[in-house]
Parts: sequence; C-alpha cells; structure tokens
Amino acid sequence: MSAILSILGEVTHRGQTFWMPEQASTSAASVDFTFDVINWICYFFFLLIVVIMVVFVWKYRRREHAANVSGPVHHLPLELAWTIIPLILVIVIFVMGMRGYLDLQEAPEGSYEVQATAQKWSWTFTHPTYGVIESAELTVPEGRPVRILITSQDVLHSLFIPAFRVKMDALPGRFTSLWFEAVRSGDFQLYCTEYCGKDHSLMLATVHVLPEDQFEAHMLKLAREYEDLPLEVLPAYAINRLYNRCKSCHSLDGTTSTGPSFKGLWDRTTSGRTVFTDGSQMSDHDGEGGQYQLPENYIRESLLKPQQHIVQGYTGGMPSFQGQLKERQITAVIEMFKHLDELVDENGRILVNRDGTPVE
Repeated sequence: MSAILSILGEVTHRGQTFWMPEQASTSAASVDFTFDVINWICYFFFLLIVVIMVVFVWKYRRREHAANVSGPVHHLPLELAWTIIPLILVIVIFVMGMRGYLDLQEAPEGSYEVQATAQKWSWTFTHPTYGVIESAELTVPEGRPVRILITSQDVLHSLFIPAFRVKMDALPGRFTSLWFEAVRSGDFQLYCTEYCGKDHSLMLATVHVLPEDQFEAHMLKLAREYEDLPLEVLPAYAINRLYNRCKSCHSLDGTTSTGPSFKGLWDRTTSGRTVFTDGSQMSDHDGEGGQYQLPENYIRESLLKPQQHIVQGYTGGMPSFQGQLKERQITAVIEMFKHLDELVDENGRILVNRDGTPVE
C-alpha cells in the first residue's frame, strides 16, 4: 500500500493525471482544463443516461396482460431542455477551445527562435542565434518563450511534445510554427505524430530544458565543440552526436534497414566492392581519373548529394545534408567510418563517449 501511495504522490507532484502526462509549459494547464471539462461533461451525461435507462427499463418492463395505452407525444419543457442545455455546453466548449487555440497561434514578441526540419526519419534543429545545429536533440531555455519554425524535406510529418501540449504539422515546401514556454528544467520526449513511412515510430527527439544561465553556456559550447576537438576525437564525437541523424536508416551491427549498414562500409568502399543501381562498382569511380579518386570523396558526396550513386538494392530515400553539416563535421563522419570497429562492438553498441573516453 505504501508503494502505491508513493507512486500516486509522485504522479501528483509531477502534474500527471490518469489521462495526461506531466505539465511542463505555461499552456499545459489551460489545455488540460479544457480536456477535463469536456471529459467531466461526458462522464455526467453518460451516468445520467445509463441511470435513466435502467430506471425506465425496470419501470416500463413488459408485464403479463398489460394494457396497451397511448403515451405522450410532446413535452415542450423537456424538448427545450435537451436543446438549450447542449447548446450552452457546446458554446462554452467552443469559447474555451478557441481561446486556447488563439493563445497558441501567436508567439510572444522576443521569443527565442529555432528552425526544425523534418525528414525521413529524423529531426534537425537549427539555432540561428548561435549557429548551432542539433539532431534528435533540442535544447531550449527554461522560463522563456520558444518559437519553432517547422518544415519538411520530403513528406508530411508532425512535431508533438506531450509535456508542453503543443503539436504542429511539418509540410514539405511550406513553413508552420508553434511556440511554448517551459516552466521547469529536465528532459522531455518529442514525437512525430504523422505516419510517414517505415521508421515513423523511430522518429523521436529529446527536448532538453536548461535554466537560462546554463542554456547560454551550453549553446556557446555546442557552437564550438567540434571545431575545438582534435582529429583523434572526431570519430567519437560523430558516433555520439551525428549518428542520431542516421540511425533510423543505417544500423551499426550489419542489420539490413532502409539504407546500407555502416558496419563494414569503409572496407566495402576502399576495396571497391560497392555496387550501384546503374551497374557500376565503386572501383569504377575511384583511383586516378575516377569521379571520386579517394574513398573520402565518395563519403562526402554521399552526404551532400546522396542521389548521385545509389547502392544496389536500395531505393535512394536519403535526404541531402547540404547546409546541415559543417566541413569539420563531414570530416568527423568520415573519420567515424574509418574507426567504426573501435567505436562499437559487434552488436552495434557504442563503446565511447563523445570526448573519446570509454563508456562505463
């Protein structure tokens, strides 16, 4: 019993209810209130109808030799009641919902802006203020309005953060936006809620909410972290920070997925064994006079122009990372492929932290 009470106490402390997750933004309480009002209206009328139905079933049940009599065909007060009361309730629900909708449409002036790009099957977040690009992670300040400008590179997606009670579709070739103000620090889950294909369920991201002073320092660090790293640490940085953009399509353990596995990719590339959909092999494009000459050039082109040469057996659904990866980050990815056997075990488990130290 004490364990159950402690769990219930924790749920209450975090602002969770039976239906809803914790409240972590300024708009969450009003959204929950509207939801609760509609729910309780449903509960009330469900119980009322069931009770009346049971009473009527009992009172007017069929009896032996019961006489057939004419019943009432019109009752003005009753008909007015079941017309006016639902009308009032619908108006109240509309007003509450519209107020909440309008509040969520217009971000406060001076909001911190982030640009979110959806693509199969990952999220990329750009911070123009700091020149920082995050993948599968979004860092925002606590107690400050944040506006997210959203678009898609391929198909329909939808950005949803349950704890903040905000959701907006990501449309190809068009911008949409949402805003929120986080009220406490912590990590919160972000989902795609528009079915977008095979790995839709893996299109996740984590929202990190930091106090304002920590946020500033963290973003300045992110803006320089890969620039200041020595070459030997770049592979560990890439596997921890950049592979998030790739993991929904490319495995580390040799498992076939939407795209080729990264396991053994460098060996296949340097040996020239990779076969493309046009029938050519990697060996036809490397060396003196070849399109790539060096395997490093092939990796770079595959990131920036992924449709140039598609590996045989795959459909070529990879988006371009042009403008999303800096030159130093492209170098980090190349170094990651070269040293992949040192970074992961045979099951694809990452063995190093982003600074190159072994994972405990």
